[in-house]
Amino acid sequence: MTLDNNGLRYEYTNGGDKDFIQLCHSLDEFLNELVGGEEKRAQYIPYNALDDIHDVIVVYDQDIPIGCASFKSYDTACAEVKRVFIRAEYRGKGISYKLMEQLEKLARLQGYTRFVLESGEPLAAAMHLYRSIGFKTIANYGQYKDMSESVCMEKIL
Repeated sequence: MTLDNNGLRYEYTNGGDKDFIQLCHSLDEFLNELVGGEEKRAQYIPYNALDDIHDVIVVYDQDIPIGCASFKSYDTACAEVKRVFIRAEYRGKGISYKLMEQLEKLARLQGYTRFVLESGEPLAAAMHLYRSIGFKTIANYGQYKDMSESVCMEKIL
């Protein structure tokens, strides 16, 4: 557990955590709204299952879960960032930066030397965050290779 200057608590957990699952549902609702419905992002849904996510950080304001970020192993040296989300009323306060900093620290402790992720230009705030903390655009990888609307990125840890 880590506390920041605003009294927010960052807790390490796993993909089965009820607060993480609740935040992921909120993220899915946000994405559905952004793109015009679940059917418009149906091709991505299978790649966001929580089954193989074991490393999660949930941010709390008091006892209220307000944000999350996670990663899963992509290969022995690389982890894939998944399910980064901050509730709307908490956005714009630098919480996502601190959350990603904590996530990177956790990944380095586990021996990972690189992060990859998939996002998209409609997620303007997320794209700004990733670019501002050192992620660079790369060729689409894995399941995203043929998805032209995907933007894949990496960061050396």
